This record gives sequence, C-alpha cells and structure tokens, in this order.
Amino acid sequence: QVQLVESGGGLVQPGGSLRLSCAASESIIRINSLAWYRQAPGKERELVATITGLDSRSYSDSVKGRFTISKDIAKNMLYLQMNSLKPEDTAVYYCNAAKNWVDYWGQGTQVTVSS
Repeated sequence: QVQLVESGGGLVQPGGSLRLSCAASESIIRINSLAWYRQAPGKERELVATITGLDSRSYSDSVKGRFTISKDIAKNMLYLQMNSLKPEDTAVYYCNAAKNWVDYWGQGTQVTVSS
C-alpha cells in the first residue's frame, strides 16, 4: 500500500506562487502514474496534472501554462509548481498514485488564493 503525504499549501495573494510536495512511502519507480487533483468547496474533485512513469505530462486547461508537475525519483517525491495563482485555484489539493490498478490518495493540503 502506498502512503502519500502532501505539504506546501497555504495562503497566497493572486499572482503569487506556491510549490506543493508529496512524499511517497515507496519507490515511485514502481508507480504507474502520479497526479495532482483538487477539490473546491461545493465542487467535485478534478484532475489538475498527471505525470507517467515515462515522464509524459498532461494538464487541465485551467492550469496549463501556469502549473508544472515534476517528480524526483531519488527522493520519492512529487511536486506541483503553481505560478500566477488565481482565486479560482483555491481548493484542497490531493496527491494521487496509481499502481496496479489501485488508486492511493494523500490527506490533502489547502491552497487559498486571496488578497
């Protein structure tokens, strides 16, 4: 079972930046794909960005050009660099790992974009 722990959330002004981190309990080489999701109050959880084992990256239209997903295999870490943040980016952000057709989730980290 993969355990995931997110960190790096917080309060930021519009136009600012944050970097989210996700620590995995095992080697991420064994994980098929890693992703970031987010859930705003009253809304369904949505996919933000994905990175596969072959380093293929994809983004939702709402964050493309502003967010960058990356990973560090040596540290078993997943990251989400978020730039040019907007109030509509406010949400709880979750780390996701897909391994052998099973999804694993972290506890989430709150990101609030407000002046």
